[in-house]
Amino acid sequence: MQITLNGQPHELAATRSVEQLLQDVGLGGKPVVVELNLEAIFPRDFSTTQVNDGDRVEIVTLAAGG
Repeated sequence: MQITLNGQPHELAATRSVEQLLQDVGLGGKPVVVELNLEAIFPRDFSTTQVNDGDRVEIVTLAAGG
């Protein structure tokens, strides 16, 4: 299964939830903003929102600083 992740092709073995995808890329439990097919996903929906073949996912990490 092929998705676009942050503008780059990314291969997945099977349909994944957003939460599982975040775990796969090392961002599970970290403060992030996720957009799926141009729609922002609430963190409370990460475990129930599925990423399917052909989807476009953007993940932005949040960092504090000054």
